[in-house]
This record gives sequence, structure tokens and C-alpha cells, in this order.
Amino acid sequence: MLVPFESLADSSRVWIYQANRSFTQEEIQEISNKLDIFIEKWTAHGSDLKASYEIKYKRFITIALDQQLNAASGCSIDASVQFIQKLEQEYNVDLLDKMNVSYKQGEFIAYKSLTDFRKMAKQKAVSSNTIVFNNLVNNKAEYLSDWEVPASESWHKRFMN
Repeated sequence: MLVPFESLADSSRVWIYQANRSFTQEEIQEISNKLDIFIEKWTAHGSDLKASYEIKYKRFITIALDQQLNAASGCSIDASVQFIQKLEQEYNVDLLDKMNVSYKQGEFIAYKSLTDFRKMAKQKAVSSNTIVFNNLVNNKAEYLSDWEVPASESWHKRFMN
């Protein structure tokens, strides 16, 4: 059951998928329509799941699930990953590679491999003040407060001198 993102409890579980490129406005509209359909039909053992999504910065797809109604099962999580894999194929985009870092360069969102990001930190091309996206947040409250933070406040800090 698709509900407004804002209406989900702060304890709602989140999954964040970062794209290796920006989506076009047309792609965002198409992906939003596909997400509407997927989430409306998404179930766990036949029971409705209360969920929503956001697409931010033309690059991040965040799916959120309020587990107070029904928790995600292995099958329902598999279904969401299969849905994301289908989007990857359809739009020729990488959404599941967790070994990459997205960060802000002014208003631009940069996307680098972890190795390149580490090198940039050593060269001082990024700093502990660089705004990074911590895609490891677990729930909506963390997503709202700790997703978009200075590198010094994220797991990325291990690369800063």
C-alpha cells in the first residue's frame, strides 16, 4: 500500500539505491510510475506493506517501509531487489553497487569509486567538511538526519586525515 513518504513512522526501514548517473526528468517520471505500481502491489506473505519512496537529486531512489503494519519478509525484500535490478537493465544504470561514494561538489552530485574517493581524500580534494551521502542509514529518522552529512559525521571519515 503506497502512502505519502512524510506519513511513514520515523522507525520505518529504508533502502537507498544510488545511481551512477543522473536520471533525466522523463526517466524520473517513468521510474516514479513504476515505483507507484510496485509499492501498491508489494506484499509480505500476502499481507499489504505500508511503504513509500523518494527520488532525490535525480540520483537516489529511497524505498521506505513502515514495519509496524507488516515487516518485510525475505521474499518481499527479494522482490524489491528484483525490481531495482529490472530498473538497472531498463535504464542502463547501476543502482546496487555499494562500493561507490556520492558527495556534493557545490550543487553538483559527484559519484566516485571508493578507491578514487580515498585518493581524493589523501590529495585533500575532499575534506571532512565535504557533504557525503551515507547510504547505510537504516530507518527514516536516520535518513532525515544522517543521510546527507559532512564526511566527518559518516563512515567516510576513515578516509580523512
